[in-house]
Amino acid sequence: MKIKIETLQVTLLENTAPEQIAVNELPQVTVVELVGDIDTNTAPSVQGQILPLAQAGIRMILEMTKVPYMSSAGLRILLSLYRQISVKGGQIILVGLSEEIRDTMDNTGFLDFFKTCDTLEQALEVLKVQVQVTRT
Repeated sequence: MKIKIETLQVTLLENTAPEQIAVNELPQVTVVELVGDIDTNTAPSVQGQILPLAQAGIRMILEMTKVPYMSSAGLRILLSLYRQISVKGGQIILVGLSEEIRDTMDNTGFLDFFKTCDTLEQALEVLKVQVQVTRT
C-alpha cells in the first residue's frame, strides 16, 4: 500500500500561532487533520487549503481532535465543504469534535449535515475503508 502524506504550513496574521493542516491520501479516503483554532484570522488560510480537496466522489475524514476552538467563520468553512462534497457525490465525516464545538454545531443545526465519530478508526469503519492506521 502506498500512502502519500503531505503537511502544509499555513502562515497566519500576526499574534496568531501557526496552524497546520496534514493531508493524508489513503486508498479510498482522504484524511485531513486540522491543528489549532479556526477563527476569523485563520479561516481564510484553512479554507484555501481544504476546499480544493472537494473533488468528485471524494470520501473525506476531517480529523478535528486538535481543534480546541472554532468561530462562526470555521462553521461557514465546514458548511461550504459539506455542500461542495455532497453536490459532487462525496462523503465527509468529522472526527474528534470537542464538546464545545459539538454543542455549538448542535445548537445551530450544523450537526444535522455531518456524520461524526469519536475516532479515526470509527470513521474508517463507517466508510468501510480497510487500511491500517499508524500515528506518528
